[in-house]
Amino acid sequence: MDETPSFLRPFVLTPPARPHERVANLDWYVPDGDGPHPAVLLVHGGPLPPDLNVGPRDWPVYRGYGCLLADLGVLAVAVEHRMRVVDGPQGPATDCATAALDVAAAVDRLRADPRVDGERIALWFFSGGGLLSTDWLRERPSWLRAVALTYPLLAPLPAWGVDPRFAPGAALGGPGGAVPPLLLTRVGRERAELAEAVAVFLDGAADADVRVEVIDVPGGQHGFDMLDHTDESRRAVERAADWVSQRLAP
Repeated sequence: MDETPSFLRPFVLTPPARPHERVANLDWYVPDGDGPHPAVLLVHGGPLPPDLNVGPRDWPVYRGYGCLLADLGVLAVAVEHRMRVVDGPQGPATDCATAALDVAAAVDRLRADPRVDGERIALWFFSGGGLLSTDWLRERPSWLRAVALTYPLLAPLPAWGVDPRFAPGAALGGPGGAVPPLLLTRVGRERAELAEAVAVFLDGAADADVRVEVIDVPGGQHGFDMLDHTDESRRAVERAADWVSQRLAP
């Protein structure tokens, strides 16, 4: 029997299940009660393989985060973006530009929805999706109350052929308003190249006088929220969700 792919393994928490709405490339998890609600956009990683037959919105981990946040009174939307490997001028390249446009369009649709308080929005990036935080850390709109990064990639990897503009750390030191509150969940058993990029990001944040709250998962691996069913993992996810919801409070 084939082993269950890592991305189809259960979420480490079991929040109350709730139906979700699927419209185009967005899945909506709407909390109980009258709105408008604060909202979080969940941005998955990548690049996605071309033969993937179960999209990220159907992975238990993102359904779990959606239900968890809705249970906390926050409207959650999971976007499925198009970060894929394409043929570029110099060979295969990871198409962050198209994925960034998908995320920006999702933010516009989220903020325009009458169930959403468009002035209380957070963005939560996972894994390779961390590169897509760059534009938001650079632009810093007033309605962006928080940015969360979970086992993120925070610098382009050379083999990916990514447009060098997708560099979250470089965005922190640019001109403009205050950087929104940042949360970074890092794992102790991270891949070396990702761990190094996280360390450089945190050093750059300190140099730019930007505070980053860090949740450490010492025994966790990349994808701990679906791979490591431990008390440590569960506490880390609960802390991150609570942090996000608190930053969206009126």
